[in-house]
Amino acid sequence: MSRTPKLIMLDLDGTLYVGKQPIPGAIECIKQLRERGISLRFLTNTTTKPQDELVAQLRVMGFTLEEDELISAPVGAKLELLSLQQQLRRPVRIWPVVADSIKLDFSEFSWDEKKPDYVVLGDIGDAWDLSLINRLFNVIHGGAELIALHKNRFWQTEDGLKADIGFFVAGLEYVSSKNARVMGKPNRDFYQRVLDSAMVSAEDALMVGDDIDSDVGGAQLIGIKGCLVETGKFRRAYFEQSAVAPDYLVPSIANLLSVIA
Repeated sequence: MSRTPKLIMLDLDGTLYVGKQPIPGAIECIKQLRERGISLRFLTNTTTKPQDELVAQLRVMGFTLEEDELISAPVGAKLELLSLQQQLRRPVRIWPVVADSIKLDFSEFSWDEKKPDYVVLGDIGDAWDLSLINRLFNVIHGGAELIALHKNRFWQTEDGLKADIGFFVAGLEYVSSKNARVMGKPNRDFYQRVLDSAMVSAEDALMVGDDIDSDVGGAQLIGIKGCLVETGKFRRAYFEQSAVAPDYLVPSIANLLSVIA
């Protein structure tokens, strides 16, 4: 970089760790970044665990971070709903189609599965079935707006790549002729909220992740430089055919210090 970034945004799964194992050199890299006085934000589209659990998980692995340094997609969705509620000047009704573990994050809103104002869609694992899809289609077709916690195409697991909820978000958008509000990466507003949290401008930030679309491409949309790591979901063939060109490409997070001044 032409100058050392004031803020580095870090993807979690696939970038700092895979499964429950830290990427070799990741913990030491974070330590060195802190020693250089660089602000850090840990970003994730994970929608199956509440924020405090994610922070605890990272700490158990050996990473050091404060709770407010981790910004998840559900946190972004909650902030968006509160803003919409203020604009409407009335309580909003939501149908939270999310993992049971994060439903409490939306407890301050009224829940309504028949006539919601907003459907909040996250990861629900094997709970997907045709009946649920049709129910969602009907409430969205009937007037509800769709809020997606993210729109990732696939993700890396210990058992290999798996299709992510972008599959269902795109399908619901298609059949309802509506566009979802996407709260996590690569949403521009999500990245702006992260910048605001550190009081840093886009030109002084760097995003590091294993997803060329959500991590690198999303950050670049608002002028944040993107560094792609060749771990996690990274696949050489997908990278070579992508229209997104990362500002930096490194073998892993352990090599990050080589590309910052």
